[in-house]
Amino acid sequence: MKPKNTDVFFSAQSFDEPELRNKVVVVIDVLRATSTIVTALSNGAKSVIPVGDMGEASKISQSVDSDNYLLCGEKDGVKIQGYDHGNSPLEYTPEAVKGKTLIFNTTNGTKAIKKAAGSPKVRIASFLNMSAVVDSLIGEESDILLLCAGWKGRLAVEDTILAGAIIHKLNNGTLPDDATDGTRVAFGLYEKYGENIEQVIMKSNHAARLVKLVGSDDIEYCCRRDICNLLPVLKHGIISINNG
Repeated sequence: MKPKNTDVFFSAQSFDEPELRNKVVVVIDVLRATSTIVTALSNGAKSVIPVGDMGEASKISQSVDSDNYLLCGEKDGVKIQGYDHGNSPLEYTPEAVKGKTLIFNTTNGTKAIKKAAGSPKVRIASFLNMSAVVDSLIGEESDILLLCAGWKGRLAVEDTILAGAIIHKLNNGTLPDDATDGTRVAFGLYEKYGENIEQVIMKSNHAARLVKLVGSDDIEYCCRRDICNLLPVLKHGIISINNG
């Protein structure tokens, strides 16, 4: 069974929260928030609490047991001073995160997740867990919205390509006749560049910014496909693995 309808928003600023009501929302921030969340949970983190800014992160951190929580995230690509970890998925090893809950604050990704919280079903997608996300969408009767975090309100190529890959896989490589404009753009971008994802993403604006800050290892890692089979979901403001 194919989904009732699929649409794509290219940044967290491109919609109003009421548009998410009664829809399944898939949040995408390839570089790097959703890739980091997937990695952390795959490596044994208990859960992730996404926050919108440093003030919210500080408030939550003051009310929890510091032995079980880590303060994590970045601003403009750089680890925030005083935080335990930044936003590199390579930092989130089993030794670093097993059994911990992460209070997570990023420039684009966590803001998109917070904005999606009004949806009854919010899922976290990266190339790392793409097939698990697609499998969870098969048979959905609710409309599906792929929400790309983008970069400060602008389209991000890497997020759009992943949205296109999800649409392509979900529809067996065929663009639905009634596809929305956003769906057509994402699907077309994936069809054109799907065989060379890493090379295309490496040339993107966001990747160029990150390479100057942290090098290319994060980007190479975030382009890997289906290295884990898990579905992070947001419930009551907390992201954890969906176990059925």
